[in-house]
Amino acid sequence: MAAAVAWLRRGARGAARRCGLAAGRSYSGGGAYPSVSLTCPLPGVPKAVFAAAEGRERFETRVTVLENGLRVASQNKFGQFCTVGILVNSGSRHEAKYLSGISHFLEKLAFSSTAQFGSKDEILLTLEKHGGICDCQASRDTIMYAVSADARGLDTVVNLLADVALQPRLSDEEIEMTRTAIRFELEDLNMRPDPEPLLTEMIHAAAFRDNTVGLNRFCPVENTDKIDRDVLHSYLRSYYTPDRMVLAGVGIEHEQLVECARKYLLGVEPVWGTGQSRGVDRSVAQYTGGIVKVEKDMSDVSLGPTPIPELTHIMIGLESCSFLEDDFIPFAVLNMMMGGGGSFSAGGPGKGMFTRLYLNVLNRHHWMYNATSYHHSYEDTGLLCIHASADPKQVREMVEIITREFILMAGAVGEVELERAKTQLKSMLMMNLESRPVIFEDVGRQVLATNTRKLPHELCALIGQVKPTDIKRVVTKMLHKKPAVAALGDLTDLPSYEHIQAALSSKDGRLPRLYRLFR
Repeated sequence: MAAAVAWLRRGARGAARRCGLAAGRSYSGGGAYPSVSLTCPLPGVPKAVFAAAEGRERFETRVTVLENGLRVASQNKFGQFCTVGILVNSGSRHEAKYLSGISHFLEKLAFSSTAQFGSKDEILLTLEKHGGICDCQASRDTIMYAVSADARGLDTVVNLLADVALQPRLSDEEIEMTRTAIRFELEDLNMRPDPEPLLTEMIHAAAFRDNTVGLNRFCPVENTDKIDRDVLHSYLRSYYTPDRMVLAGVGIEHEQLVECARKYLLGVEPVWGTGQSRGVDRSVAQYTGGIVKVEKDMSDVSLGPTPIPELTHIMIGLESCSFLEDDFIPFAVLNMMMGGGGSFSAGGPGKGMFTRLYLNVLNRHHWMYNATSYHHSYEDTGLLCIHASADPKQVREMVEIITREFILMAGAVGEVELERAKTQLKSMLMMNLESRPVIFEDVGRQVLATNTRKLPHELCALIGQVKPTDIKRVVTKMLHKKPAVAALGDLTDLPSYEHIQAALSSKDGRLPRLYRLFR
């Protein structure tokens, strides 16, 4: 130890002399301490290699297809924890031949008792040993079972996921508890101040009437008592097959994940058996357009010392495109360019106040409480819509403002606003992909749909190539479609569907004038 210290002192003195510094500094105690330079490298120390931001992921997404058709996809990532899950190409859009609400039931029943685990508590205790948490989410086209845990517990995690997806007990008690939970959720959905989930359901029902993504994502109240174990098994037999599944993982080695998949997901007999199935619904989404109206008293939705005023909510949408098409990127840029949000943040810097729905709508019309653009995209269709909220007496004026914004989309696009929207989209994409669960979902969904994955730097390159002519082209194509309209609240002054359609077909987006003898 003493020799090492002496060597360091000699080396430090030599380095100090070479840099023209004093070899040591005397202190009042009589000793001297070497002055180590902050600009010259220390002798005998390897040259430092600093991290650089390359703008791309260090690890590629690897995909392996097993003998039974199951796809295994992984993305390595630095860190002690991993996120692993099973994604199934199954959702509310596949329920045409079945009772509506099965996917909603399966979401609530996930991570309940299985062949190996006697209860949900036993599953949670098993995950707790590896610092893990679990979740299940069902959308219109995908059901996703996911677990985040210490990477050293990968074998346990994949075993648990396989058991949850393929060997659920679906006991009578669990099904009855699920019925109660769904009834409560439906009541809460109708009572909550934020109507966005309800409006999203309504706009899909209007745009794709009685088909595919237009089918209800939530279980109707009248179906809660009709869905039982036999109904669920019949559905699972058709859709929970290996060729419709992806085992995705982030933060683990690919070979290790493939080995676990072979061990727990290859040659496994599911609890519902391999009997006769009704076949898979491969219907392509048919855009119909139309209107869905729900007259509702919104005056007492939010009580308290500062209640939200009574509002009428309108959502107007037009068909866009599938996420598999080239036009998906221009539509994503257009959605970002429209932006919007609530009136509360309209004046604050850094809150999207440069997007069109802030500049042209919320900043000019103080009586509007909300104007937000949404873009929903699926493997065979898409929907771009604008949600607006205002006092019931100003519904007609609000609808006209939104139809005018749709028409203005096809007008001139400024270079500055386009570059800003592209930069915001890239920023949002990259910031979201900082999160491991988001990377997991991105890997799983892309591989489920296309058997491969576009990496972030590839998407950023495509975003950078979008030109004003691309925006004008996709908008012109979109405006030729019939609109989809969802309306919730006091609809006394709501214009007719024909008038809204006429406004979106006009040059200025204005509603046809009404002439009344008596007002």
